[in-house]
Amino acid sequence: MIVKNELIATDKQNGKSQPYILIAEDDADDRFLLETAFEESGFTDKIVFAENGVDLLDYLNNQLSDSTPRFPAFILLDLNMPKKDGREVLKEIKQHPVLRKIPVVVFTTTKHEKDISKCYELGANSYIVKPASFDDLVRVVATLRNYWFVTSTYPI
Repeated sequence: MIVKNELIATDKQNGKSQPYILIAEDDADDRFLLETAFEESGFTDKIVFAENGVDLLDYLNNQLSDSTPRFPAFILLDLNMPKKDGREVLKEIKQHPVLRKIPVVVFTTTKHEKDISKCYELGANSYIVKPASFDDLVRVVATLRNYWFVTSTYPI
């Protein structure tokens, strides 16, 4: 588990911890590009990276067992990962009575209609094909972050 911007500030008005992003990405270069894209967009939010599906589920299960669990504002989920792929992870999250409330955005290179349909059937909140250029990646992460942190209200 790799954590960036470790400190979680607490909102003094409502006592809630500040939202953070949980990203499941097995490729170190893609993790670096995502982190850099968020930084280039001016965001300093906490980002937690899981290198595979097992690590992601372990992280969430640890949050569940914590006396004051802090769940991510959303999960950015790669599909093709070792140990447990994103489809299996998505299915487990969306079948769990608490975790299923966490928005899951599939973020992958896979463009197959079958995979897209399957992910939505499993409960994905969105499906995004990874952009080809860094500039496009910066735009996508800025849009994602603004939507899930500013526009949307999440239940957890």
